[in-house]
Amino acid sequence: MDDKTTQLFEPRPLDGGLSRAGAAKPTAEYRTPPHNEEAEQALLGAILVNNKAYEKVGEFLRAEHFYDPAHQRIYSAIAKMVERGQIANPVTLKAYFDNDVELAPDGGASYLAQLAANVVTVVNAGDYGKTIHDLFLRRQLIEVGTDMVNEAYQHDLDIDAMDQIETAEKQLFDLASTGDVRGGFIAFSESLKAAIATAETAFRRSSHVTGVTTGLRDMDRKLGGLHPSDLIILAGRPSMGKTALATNIAFNAAKAHMRSNGGEGAPVGFFSLEMSAEQLATRILAGEAEVSGDKIRRGEIKDSDFPKFVAASQELSRVPFFVDDTPALTIAAVRTRCRRLKRTHGLGMVVVDYLQLLRGGSTKGNENRVQEISEITRGLKAIAKELEVPVLALSQLSRAVEMREDKRPQLADLRESGSIEQDADVVMFVYREQYYLERAEPARRPEETEDKYNDRYANWQKRYAEVHNTAEAIIAKQRHGPIGSVRMFFDGQFTKFGDLDTTHDFGPTE
Repeated sequence: MDDKTTQLFEPRPLDGGLSRAGAAKPTAEYRTPPHNEEAEQALLGAILVNNKAYEKVGEFLRAEHFYDPAHQRIYSAIAKMVERGQIANPVTLKAYFDNDVELAPDGGASYLAQLAANVVTVVNAGDYGKTIHDLFLRRQLIEVGTDMVNEAYQHDLDIDAMDQIETAEKQLFDLASTGDVRGGFIAFSESLKAAIATAETAFRRSSHVTGVTTGLRDMDRKLGGLHPSDLIILAGRPSMGKTALATNIAFNAAKAHMRSNGGEGAPVGFFSLEMSAEQLATRILAGEAEVSGDKIRRGEIKDSDFPKFVAASQELSRVPFFVDDTPALTIAAVRTRCRRLKRTHGLGMVVVDYLQLLRGGSTKGNENRVQEISEITRGLKAIAKELEVPVLALSQLSRAVEMREDKRPQLADLRESGSIEQDADVVMFVYREQYYLERAEPARRPEETEDKYNDRYANWQKRYAEVHNTAEAIIAKQRHGPIGSVRMFFDGQFTKFGDLDTTHDFGPTE
């Protein structure tokens, strides 16, 4: 036994006395790892008597989950034969274990007959399997804990304490993921009940939205809100307003949750990998107080603006909106922090700004960026399913958009990986034609007549007036609904999106 391992044993004084200099050294108490030999024997015997008992445990129980090495080999042999469609009993397995050294102390192959003979019932096979699996997880927890303690005692200059914590959290999450024996088929009647309950919830809400509201009327109608377990990708070129729209949606959801006492909306966890929490707060405050964020940064604030700040901040402080601006997070760290937030404050929606700034866990640097992005999108989808919340992730688009005459984004423009489109339940693009028109103001061409130039300029002015202060959310993919475009109002001064009322009026949204 090495010195690292002995650190985990608890010294106990002999005869209840205290350990002193010159006295006998205390002995370390040896504790046997958790296991249940009787449960292992009962399960193996039950399967040997009736191979149908294997169906109750075959989905989650593996040979390595057994504590006794001999039991591991017996279970492995049984599993192989049953899965081949052959009968596994003491007679058919005898040839496998006639010369098994591990079974020799127990009587060799005759041990199989003893296991089968001592079976009282096969009804409890599933419970035995879960007991064996639970004890295996406990042994794994001890191993993780041992590694944590021993690594903490080591002073490695290349690995700091936070790296060790993240590694331990990942090991625990992986153990929890592989250790969950729940799942399997669900009766369709149960699924129908859940679907009807969802429809009833939407019917009772004034907004008639089944998911988390975006706070934008037309977008809610197109999407039905943001649904739990969905990965929503919001993409766009720089300066299109990706962060502004994501912030508006997230804050609207958190504000709806506060105002409805939890009836609508959701508590939001916002991972701001590009902007600091302070910058994000300034942007939200500017939008709510309707004071230009640029003026706030430059200090050009009027005395009349401060009452607006006070009124806005009083409401903002009560909104369940949580920001994490840690740069270059790994997808494992995002998962861990989401689980922690849900446990401590509740969580109904996650926003990531933006996914290309996340890091994968298995790839290093830019060795395979496509593979890393695939890992990140799969991880975000897994977070959405595990926590049953919508995950809204922002994404960049390739420069191919700028090369086309029609600047509207397409699915093929998603940058670096086709897995983004594949894993996402919804893909939306933010598009502002005004941005491109401002940079394409007509200039008079050589040898162009004044009348022709005036006509061209008038057409530009007309189009600019039509799209001024507007934006589009182009829904290019929706797994559960129609695709299409949603036009929105956009106020660049306050970086704020809202409902656009030009040809219709549906009344107030609240």
